[in-house]
Amino acid sequence: MKRRVFVQCGALAALLAAAGWAAGITGKWKAEFQTPDGNTRSSIFNLKEDGATLTGTVESPRGQSEIQEGRISGNEISFSVVRNFGGNDVKMLYKGTVSGDEMKLKVEVEGGDRTFEMTAKRM
Repeated sequence: MKRRVFVQCGALAALLAAAGWAAGITGKWKAEFQTPDGNTRSSIFNLKEDGATLTGTVESPRGQSEIQEGRISGNEISFSVVRNFGGNDVKMLYKGTVSGDEMKLKVEVEGGDRTFEMTAKRM
């Protein structure tokens, strides 16, 4: 009986550790990507997870923006960022998955039909 309890507790601990590791995205990530207009850009994501909530910033040559509406569910993440382009605020919606030290994101410009994809690597 003692052996069975030990095995069950060990399995539960391993499962909980794996679940925590899968969503472990706190840190700095860098993505280089091509925008819909064909330009190559880069962004730095400074991310902080707190349970199911994601906060942080996105940095690019255009400046830094706060992450809004950040959510984490298992290995899936989503958030938005408001950027200013030519005096106009534009909301960009990010959705994707995290696997180890790689994050694949699809970015959609709200209210438009412009989307692009990027892959970020943990720095």
